[in-house]
Amino acid sequence: MMDLDSWKQGSESFTWHNHTLFVKDSGETNKPVLLCIHGFPTASIDWQPLWPALTAHFRCLTLDLLGFGLSDKPKRQAITLMQQADICVGLLRQKAISEVHLLCHDYGDTVGQELLARASEQTEITLRSCIFLNGGLYPGVHRPRFIQKLLMSPIGPLVAKLTSYKKFAGTLQSICTQPIDNADLMLYWDLMTRDGGRAVLPELIKYMQERKVHRLRWGNATNWPPCPVKLINGVDDPISGNHLCDAYETRVANAEVTRLDKVGHYPQVEAPERVLHAAMSFWQDKNVL
Repeated sequence: MMDLDSWKQGSESFTWHNHTLFVKDSGETNKPVLLCIHGFPTASIDWQPLWPALTAHFRCLTLDLLGFGLSDKPKRQAITLMQQADICVGLLRQKAISEVHLLCHDYGDTVGQELLARASEQTEITLRSCIFLNGGLYPGVHRPRFIQKLLMSPIGPLVAKLTSYKKFAGTLQSICTQPIDNADLMLYWDLMTRDGGRAVLPELIKYMQERKVHRLRWGNATNWPPCPVKLINGVDDPISGNHLCDAYETRVANAEVTRLDKVGHYPQVEAPERVLHAAMSFWQDKNVL
């Protein structure tokens, strides 16, 4: 079970364009930096099951992206994946971090793809490695749930307003093979809906369209990355499961993929030990650790 009170301990705030974001930084300056980027519609607390093991090897840095979790949720304002990438770069700049490893999930995968694209353009941030967990790396392969399609539609604001905890929990359980504890589901619900969060969902969900607009940029960055990349994927995920692994292996030369059987869309929550084992093997093979 996840614990918000302990997750908030030692946290800090980061200000970006007058918005305040929740940040957690393990702080060790003598270790390589690992930036963990969460997915939709949850928050950085997704990384709590992995955090103790990861911080044994990395200075771990994560945040609730704009519109998510404990960060600000601006109403009637565009919130784009490009902005989220800007926020990540801004946070790294503020902390004087120029080299970083990425661990990304879902929505965070696409933020990671944009960071890969920027690293290919030789910007100020150097990426040393990147791990993707289940997410929409390729728009044509992504299979959104019905509720996501409704949120994208003209009635999205009404759908968000009427969405209940029962519907939310049912949808999340339907994409996870290993059941999520009810207390964790309620925590996710609280983080998503607090501070008027439901009103932001129709704006956040536009990331699916943004993926299509930038599909070539982000696809190229993924297929020909500037650093070692690995996909660790729960194959029983109906959104981005085994079919994503197949597509990735078709597009990426010498693709490094670990398929997790009997695991769904949230591998870091459903099977944290297996994710950690695959990630550690990758990092050790690349002489990161």
